[in-house]
Amino acid sequence: MSGFVEKPEPLQVPGLVHLHTGKVRELYQNEAGDLVMVASDRISAFDWVLPTEIPDKGRVLTQLSLWWFDQIGDLLPNHVLSTAVPEGAPADWAGRTLVCKSLQMVPVEAVARGYLTGSGLLEYNESRTVCGLALPEGLVDGSELPAPIFTPATKAAVGEHDENVSYEEVARQVGADTAAQLRQATLAVYSRGRDIARDRGIILADTKFEFGFDGETLVVADEVLTPDSSRFWPADQWEPGHAQPSYDKQFVRDWLTSAESGWDRKSEQPPPPLPQEVVDRTRAKYLEAYERLTGMSWS
Repeated sequence: MSGFVEKPEPLQVPGLVHLHTGKVRELYQNEAGDLVMVASDRISAFDWVLPTEIPDKGRVLTQLSLWWFDQIGDLLPNHVLSTAVPEGAPADWAGRTLVCKSLQMVPVEAVARGYLTGSGLLEYNESRTVCGLALPEGLVDGSELPAPIFTPATKAAVGEHDENVSYEEVARQVGADTAAQLRQATLAVYSRGRDIARDRGIILADTKFEFGFDGETLVVADEVLTPDSSRFWPADQWEPGHAQPSYDKQFVRDWLTSAESGWDRKSEQPPPPLPQEVVDRTRAKYLEAYERLTGMSWS
């Protein structure tokens, strides 16, 4: 069992209809039919949405996504219409709200990998493949791949795992033309992000995107190249052969699996609240990722 330790009650805002509560975002629809996405400060780990929030996390994700949308705007369009807070919404929505086009979403997590780690490493160790793609012998945790690869996954509900699937399975589900567009767009955006991050001393190990169609046009949606959707590693500490330090939930995962937390992730018990030190260090990592990537100070 997993999911929300304490599922929040969505705020009711005049003129907005609440559609969905995700791991991080609340999704509404306004009277014009546009989607209103509000990024909370919730954080998840091991398929649980934890009871402790990370201050400013939702704003970091939103502002970093907006910055990336500008960096990749020549590659493909995005779904953002406005960052204006809807009338009657709480002031806390400022900086964490996106008013977006309603798209026909593609039911695939579009994943690009430039380095071997995570679920890709597990499959590689068993079969020397990732999502059915053959890779060279001798790779280890953190190895750079010969070239970036497209490794799609199914979208899972809150509390469930995304499942890696082959390109052929994606083509079967969404059609050959759409699958080809997903692969091309995913690898193009990953390559742009990798090069920009590298210039700032950061390795973009892998990332996932969500895409939808606005008519016949493929559009990138949700968040882009954030610490929640990507693995960012400090380049000066990269050392293949073991897990790398990262700009994400590393402190959260480490504490939850430590004896100090007293939590057994194999049990059905929900994880405990995070101590303040873990909250502070995790917040600092999110802010550091924002500042290093954008070159701007968080304030």
